[in-house]
Amino acid sequence: MADVLSQGEIDALLSALSTGEMDVEELIKEDEAKRITNYDFKRALRFSKDQVRSLSRIHENFARLLTTVFSAQLRTFVQIHVTSVDQLPYEEFIRSIPSTTLLSIFDAYPLEGRFLIEVNPNIGYAMVDRILGGRGTGMNKVETLTEIESRILSQLFNHMLDSFQQAWTSIVDLQPVMEDLEVNPQFVQLQSPNETVVVISLSTTINETSGMINVCLPYVVLEELLPKLSAHYWMQSPNKERDENEVKDIRRSVRQAMIDVETILGTSEMTVSELKDLQIGDVLELNQSIHTPLMTKVGGKPKYSVQPGRKKQRIAVQIIEEIKEDADDE
Repeated sequence: MADVLSQGEIDALLSALSTGEMDVEELIKEDEAKRITNYDFKRALRFSKDQVRSLSRIHENFARLLTTVFSAQLRTFVQIHVTSVDQLPYEEFIRSIPSTTLLSIFDAYPLEGRFLIEVNPNIGYAMVDRILGGRGTGMNKVETLTEIESRILSQLFNHMLDSFQQAWTSIVDLQPVMEDLEVNPQFVQLQSPNETVVVISLSTTINETSGMINVCLPYVVLEELLPKLSAHYWMQSPNKERDENEVKDIRRSVRQAMIDVETILGTSEMTVSELKDLQIGDVLELNQSIHTPLMTKVGGKPKYSVQPGRKKQRIAVQIIEEIKEDADDE
């Protein structure tokens, strides 16, 4: 809501204008000067804010999928997340990346054109080192790739494209195919120098090695998808098949999660002196009656009332009832 001048402020303003302390023409010029903003035609902003937010959401999902894939394949700590989404000329993107780096160029059928994923050599070599049985040590230097390194990196990039395809499923059914693996950005003519591209930067950590993964998407390739990147498209009725698949994936992940389950037999109090004198074979008296149900905790929280027993040759408990959480604890 705009500020409203009081009667005293209005009188003071009229007085200043009448006495010449304030010039109306200068106020008009200042107001016009504030309305003028510089526009760089070489840095044309061709993606709207809604579309940039949609691209950010898609690649946040891509980062989560990639974290899962690399964690399983490298069997070490992997963390990937989106740090920025920028639109800039293709020439400026090429100048911003190292002179020698790892570049994966791939077709994105059914779209007409190619995309580019740039992986910092520090990250690339850390993955190669881990695949070959090392600790995941990175190298920030690339001159030429050996045949073995090229083969390993190509396989890793193909796994990356699988996650990329899955992340874009809600927008388009991509079938990305890797075309080439290059180390010199100057040899990669993806677009004309002044063509706008959107660059999604992913901060990546593998074990103790950190670096960036940059996804370069040309505007001309994404142009036919722009209506689907609007907020209106995202607010439309959900795709039932997609939602069912997402629910299945979540259920599968939850079922595979490990969680601590413990049953409390009872507690007992004793002095430090009595604790020091304990020996093998001593019997501790617990404050739990044999007729009172035991409590089982799941993830550290009380979950079930149980009674002890045996199943075949193993000690077991039988669930009697579920312990309901209080509304205050939820």
